[in-house]
Amino acid sequence: MSQTETPHSWPGQPYPLGATFDGTGTNFAIYSGGAEKVELCLFDQDGTETRVRLFEQDAYVWHCYLPQVQPGQLYGYRIHGAYDPATGHRFNPNKLVLDPYAKAITGNIEWNQAVFSYNFGDPDSRNDEDSAKYMPKGVVINPFFDWDGDRLPRIPYADSVIYEAHVKGLTQLHPDIPESMRGTYAGVAHPAVIEHLKRLGVTALELMPVHEFVHDSTLAEKGLRNYWGYNTLNFFAPHGDYSSTGDNGQQVQEFKSMVKTLHANGIEVILDVVYNHTAEGNHLGPTLSWRGIDNAAYYRLEPDARYYTDYTGTGNSLNMRHPHSLQLIMDSLRYWVTEMHVDGFRFDLASTLARELHDVDKLSSFFDLVQQDPIVSQAKLIAEPWDVGPGGYQVGNFPPLWTEWNGKYRDTVRDFWRGEPSTLGEFATRVTGSADLYERSGRRPVASINFVTAHDGFTLRDLVSYNEKHNDANGEDNRDGESHNRSWNCGAEGPTDDPAINELRARQQRNFIATLLLSQGVPMLSHGDELGRTQQGNNNTYAQDSELSWINWEHADKPLMEFTRALAALRHEHPTFRRHHFFNGRVAKRGEGEGLADVIWLSTDGSQMSDETWNEAFVRAVGLFLNGDAIAGRDARGERIRDKSFIIYFNASENDVETRLPNADLDFRWEPVIDTAGKATQLGALGPGDTFTLVSRSLVLLREFTEPEPEPDHSVAASVATTTQAIPIITQANEQASMSDPTDQ
Repeated sequence: MSQTETPHSWPGQPYPLGATFDGTGTNFAIYSGGAEKVELCLFDQDGTETRVRLFEQDAYVWHCYLPQVQPGQLYGYRIHGAYDPATGHRFNPNKLVLDPYAKAITGNIEWNQAVFSYNFGDPDSRNDEDSAKYMPKGVVINPFFDWDGDRLPRIPYADSVIYEAHVKGLTQLHPDIPESMRGTYAGVAHPAVIEHLKRLGVTALELMPVHEFVHDSTLAEKGLRNYWGYNTLNFFAPHGDYSSTGDNGQQVQEFKSMVKTLHANGIEVILDVVYNHTAEGNHLGPTLSWRGIDNAAYYRLEPDARYYTDYTGTGNSLNMRHPHSLQLIMDSLRYWVTEMHVDGFRFDLASTLARELHDVDKLSSFFDLVQQDPIVSQAKLIAEPWDVGPGGYQVGNFPPLWTEWNGKYRDTVRDFWRGEPSTLGEFATRVTGSADLYERSGRRPVASINFVTAHDGFTLRDLVSYNEKHNDANGEDNRDGESHNRSWNCGAEGPTDDPAINELRARQQRNFIATLLLSQGVPMLSHGDELGRTQQGNNNTYAQDSELSWINWEHADKPLMEFTRALAALRHEHPTFRRHHFFNGRVAKRGEGEGLADVIWLSTDGSQMSDETWNEAFVRAVGLFLNGDAIAGRDARGERIRDKSFIIYFNASENDVETRLPNADLDFRWEPVIDTAGKATQLGALGPGDTFTLVSRSLVLLREFTEPEPEPDHSVAASVATTTQAIPIITQANEQASMSDPTDQ
């Protein structure tokens, strides 16, 4: 690697960390508590290297100002110090390291012996080959962007519908997106994608990791790539491969443009962030950044400091006990909010962030910092409340500011609809907001991010098409991925020509989507589930950057898509499904009489559920009355919230159930709005004591029916017919979907 004469440098400032262009020159600052000498390395496009020694040091922050350095400059660092893995020190100036605060990164790692600080086969040795030509480089960016007119949507949790998506998987095969924009931030912002999201009622796009990440060497050897992105190389830089315009800083501008466009359409941006570990792996991993800058500060080490504590299953865990690790994370979060305008974060394996020593502690330093931070505390904060360490499953135990991916909701809803016994009681708790998990900490139903499927596991179509995982394409002999999926193939493993099985699978998908969108809490859809996306039974596509994982828009299940859209619109229209408070038995009067509770559970014979019925292991059909006159709380203008009342009937049994409507307290007339089997909606309005057939494995939603005001030249019967005309939108989708083959993708 050739070098040029060292340019003249000014002292500069120790803050902010990173490379900061001020319109004239660039300030460089990097923390290293154990370094003996620090060199800033500037690179020309041809690879020529210029080294600038940093003499200034304030509280272990090394810094300088270079008046001649402009945006587009490539750079890295060489850190001199002790190389003694037994004491946790792994300094090696022969290894170019990336600035942890770099705002953009260009290039990819070339997996060569030189990027490792030891010789292969001898972990205790030291390798002094120069790694610079095999390493990506940081890029000095132009931070200025025209945000004029951008307004954060600030959508309340109760009104939110989250859509988990992958930048490439969402856009790579979309026929209306120009090829040059597919798989990129620009593709996400394309009108075709935005129109689809808006028609689905999506209010927040939760993007899988967009922090710069690494394609692991072990995957490269198999001809695979890290598709999901949970292997972070930098916590500030947007992933360069998702840019349609280049990775020399253009990715930053393109990401900002995407956010601005989504905001203009009323859609928030939530990032899936991975602060629990890094791409450097365990003691056999490469030296890319933190390891060569200050290994003992950034990572949790075992008593034998050669080895890393691993709560994540990825080889290392970030050291949340060190102030500079905490600062790194908080600075990153604030940067994405203030400079990139994102609206929130979903924290991967968030229990790791709570570990002070070994136990998960919800009062750890990280949560204290978030609580008091005036910027980060106001963003949406979503925890994946588990990790792989002891005591790591912490659903329900995060602090009041936080919402959580509710894994118990996912598991219970899956078990209920596949007909597992003794699930009815917990199912009832989950669809009404999981008060048992969140109420005691002062949180509300919106603390529960409800989901049935996510990126990790089966797609919705595969959930009803496979009993077993089929991960052979991953090259691990089908050993990877979850083996207990709580799935049911409806009678055949994988694709089938059996029309009865295909009809049942279609109905089960509708059951899951309807349950999700009618439950209290915040619903999260996994991208492509509304389109019938399949991964052919692979439940761990982390390395499948291919058509196996991408949405196939041309083979979309259009009836299922229309069904999902109609349900999302119904949820948006009716606040009874978006309650801000838990049910507590409050009573609301309707004219004369004693009034009705906010929620009543019904047996299919029309009576209220008894304790004995709840405790029967094989009861799988139940009704849920939601009182629209007993919605607690006030709207944004302080007005009382009122809505129509509803009954949801769930039947997860293998038998049709003759169902009688209550005729005592609930003396309403009812109109069928949703029937996942497409039968009950053919009945028209129903009255107290009327009966209908609740089809096996189906869901029916009834809405309180009020006779319309008489109009000239219209009979009451004609008015009823007109009123119910809008209802079969959902039914029509049901009937079409029942005839489609759900495995034709």
